[in-house]
Amino acid sequence: MRVKALPVLIASLALFAPATHAQTSVVLYGAIDNNIEYVSNLGTQAPSAANGFNAGPGGNAVRLTSGALSGSRFGLRGTEDLGSGMKALFVLENGFGSDDGKLQQGGRIFGRQAYLGLDHASFGRVTFGRQYSTMFSALANFSPTAYASQYEPLVAQLGLDARSDNTVKYSGTFGPVGAIAHWSFGTGVTGNGEVPGQFRRDTGYGTGLTYASGPVGAAVVYSQFNPTLNAAGATGTFKKAAVAASYAVGNAKIMGGYRWGQNKAPDSSLLLRDDYYWAGLVYQLSAPLALTVAYYYDDVKKLAGTNIKNPWQVLFVADYSLSKRTDLYLSTAYVRNSGLNFDTSAISFANGYFLGAGKDNMVGVALGIRHIF
Repeated sequence: MRVKALPVLIASLALFAPATHAQTSVVLYGAIDNNIEYVSNLGTQAPSAANGFNAGPGGNAVRLTSGALSGSRFGLRGTEDLGSGMKALFVLENGFGSDDGKLQQGGRIFGRQAYLGLDHASFGRVTFGRQYSTMFSALANFSPTAYASQYEPLVAQLGLDARSDNTVKYSGTFGPVGAIAHWSFGTGVTGNGEVPGQFRRDTGYGTGLTYASGPVGAAVVYSQFNPTLNAAGATGTFKKAAVAASYAVGNAKIMGGYRWGQNKAPDSSLLLRDDYYWAGLVYQLSAPLALTVAYYYDDVKKLAGTNIKNPWQVLFVADYSLSKRTDLYLSTAYVRNSGLNFDTSAISFANGYFLGAGKDNMVGVALGIRHIF
């Protein structure tokens, strides 16, 4: 009887197999973005404490660069329907230099994102892994350039922990209101965290609310991370809070925001206190052509051991779509009292636009092509 029943069992399983596969999907996606860039007054070396934060003499550079409007990437994202409004999901996203083929994000295979989670239609999503911080997610719809990686001061605005390792994150949408929160057991910014007996070390967290209804958008968000600042494992306290708003009218969308920041050393002495502002306009001039202008200003109120002039930057982007997937663009920016993207020792040296010694301004111009798949 068992031998005769075996073919029947196999046939029964075969009937269910198509339904199972139909509820599971895996998508390959990505973007490749290359441009020819001109930069003025660029220093010849990376500033560091060892060289007194001296970038060397300034000069002009012309080069092929990867990623202006989008960081070049490829990724896999998948979902599986578990029933009752629940689904499993994952994202694995690699960042690479499309000018040289090298891995980005410190040589990580999936340095942009790598997480797994559950998503419920009514209650929201919980994910686990390397992923974007609450501040990154809450302010994403209020970036004039949609977080263009070349000429928007993202590190100054969002912090070094905009991507964090070892993170648990929640997001949910309830009518026009969105709720976001995350906790990182070790951000991976200055150390691995998760050290026995040192629970606070390299941890980070944030919480935020967003609102979107018709032409109006708004967000409020707070984040903190506690980086390792010396060999003994002592941690600092880096805090940021922001508000942002947007309004769409016709073919135009205006947006802006304010971000408060305070960085303290392990002994609670003040390392940095600043107020960062931004405003922008995106205008769809025609079906294929979009224009973006933006202004950024960082009011550096207190900086331990250093006096700097407040940096400000203006940006312009013209983006022309050849198709739904391919576009040509002109991206340009001018900055005073800093390298582009506020790349100074007061804010960060995360972008590589080191202002040459004795210089007080920098210009960047990029002509590029991007393909999205």
